[in-house]
Amino acid sequence: MPRTRTPLKGKTNMPDQSARPGSEFHWPFIAAWAFCVVFYFLQYALRSAPGVMVPELTSSFGLTALGVSSLIGLYYYTYSTFAIVSGACFDRYGAKYVVPVGLALLAIGAILFGMGLAAAADAGRLFQGAGSAFAFTGAVYLASHGFPGRYLATAIGFTQCFGMLGGSAGQFAVAPLIHGVLPWQQFWIYGGLAAAALALIALIVTPGGHAERTPAQLSIWSMFTPYKSVLSNPQSYLCGFAAGLLFLPTTVGDMIWGVSFLREGWHIGYAEAVNRAAMVPLGWVIGCPLLGYIADRFGRRKPVLIGGATLMLIVALAILYMPHDTIPPYLEGLLLGIGSGAAMIPYTIIKEVNADEVKGSATGAINFLVFTLSALMAPIYGWVLVKVSNGGPLDLPVFQQAGLIGVGGIALAIVLSFFIRETGSAAQASKPKTLLPLKPALGGAL
Repeated sequence: MPRTRTPLKGKTNMPDQSARPGSEFHWPFIAAWAFCVVFYFLQYALRSAPGVMVPELTSSFGLTALGVSSLIGLYYYTYSTFAIVSGACFDRYGAKYVVPVGLALLAIGAILFGMGLAAAADAGRLFQGAGSAFAFTGAVYLASHGFPGRYLATAIGFTQCFGMLGGSAGQFAVAPLIHGVLPWQQFWIYGGLAAAALALIALIVTPGGHAERTPAQLSIWSMFTPYKSVLSNPQSYLCGFAAGLLFLPTTVGDMIWGVSFLREGWHIGYAEAVNRAAMVPLGWVIGCPLLGYIADRFGRRKPVLIGGATLMLIVALAILYMPHDTIPPYLEGLLLGIGSGAAMIPYTIIKEVNADEVKGSATGAINFLVFTLSALMAPIYGWVLVKVSNGGPLDLPVFQQAGLIGVGGIALAIVLSFFIRETGSAAQASKPKTLLPLKPALGGAL
């Protein structure tokens, strides 16, 4: 007879957030996911905003091109580091208190940046990166527990969609604000206050409770144990580096240097340059959910990943090396952004090539790998610009030579994609099932 399981002593009826996603919608987690998506929107707006205030930052802090790139790039150092911390925190503590902590760090960082002091700006950018690392990881974590597994790639795509909508707003909406409505410092103060208000809302709406822990799991260091599984899987590195290389044209190329490239390289006016640069993250708004839906609809991840990256490569080459009126205005940035949506496919794959109980850590690991690349490449790209220009203006030939970094990165991502395991539902359904030998019964009679 089957044995009835005796409840563990002290076991509560709180929801187990580490459970495998089922076939039903869990609306409390979906509601919390929605507010975490707003968090992701806000942090992306604050991440991209410095790209439209490079002249103000240069004059206020007395910085060179390398100095501006380094200041803005500080964000990615703490973002990549805290990506590891955030993933472990979600797996260890759940989302109820971790998401508000991330918002609080973002609020502190924005207010510090708005003080207008060089040291405070450095610290503020570091705080912004640390807090922002909890946004996407938290949204994916909550989506994993709110949506059925068959909708997960679509939910992750919509999450990134709203993030990049924030990135686009951080360019086309912030530029007119700081050049007519309020000083750039006040923009950061208001952004910090908005993050603080959202932290209170998230604390109220996010479900509590988590799986019960054994005494051995109560150690603070045990929260990092899941990374042993994630980071010992070669597929995790393939996902991380492929996604990271596909992120570079956006995080470094567009959000830091996109406006400068259009102004100095193509000699486009400031307002027009801001609007064109904002089309790249706006393309993500289309590309992320669209490519996620296609990957879910056809049950194949790799063809969508490789196809989107190939579109990126073609458009990037056209932007850099063809006459700037070859492609209709605004279309080149939009197409680049749509193709860039493929960078989110590895975020789904890494969760599928690792165990179910390390969902948060898998997302934290890929965020760490992705934005470590951005943290390293932001100052390197600035140094290359200074080196190639040799103290002269940052004209089109300078950007064309430096742009080989991004082009080479996209090409390498395509190569890595061929070695990533296909985890789509169609591939899983086509795998032959292993039949276990039947156990003889009644003296061998079947």
